[in-house]
Amino acid sequence: MPLHLLKLCVGADSVEDLAAWVDERLAARRADGRPAEQIHTTRMTPRRREEILDGGSLYWVIKGRIAVRQRLLDLRPADSADGIPRCDLVLEPVLVRTEPRPQRPFQGWRYLEPKSAPPDLPSGDADDGAGGIRAALAELGLL
Repeated sequence: MPLHLLKLCVGADSVEDLAAWVDERLAARRADGRPAEQIHTTRMTPRRREEILDGGSLYWVIKGRIAVRQRLLDLRPADSADGIPRCDLVLEPVLVRTEPRPQRPFQGWRYLEPKSAPPDLPSGDADDGAGGIRAALAELGLL
């Protein structure tokens, strides 16, 4: 059974903001002649690599709600200018909206067990958790 990661999406106000950021980063990598991969670098390396790469996703928290996920393709060691080891999370650049679920702030990333992960929204549902009926119901604890 896959294991997921949960991370705050700092600076994004909506799923659309995250999608625009992903598109910009992929375009910049292509322009530089690098592979068109979406990479998010984090300080700590997950130790449960095999479970995560067995179909796990990175669930993004946007504006206090789990709102979207991306499938994790690889975990790679990364170097940094300060000499501190880091980890590149290689993500599929496809955003899958999830049922909005409140999430308190935290630092870094957290493991997210499959039973605790919110279900995906039906395709075509544009509710990103920032507004609308679903978000209101979730806030009341009715979803």
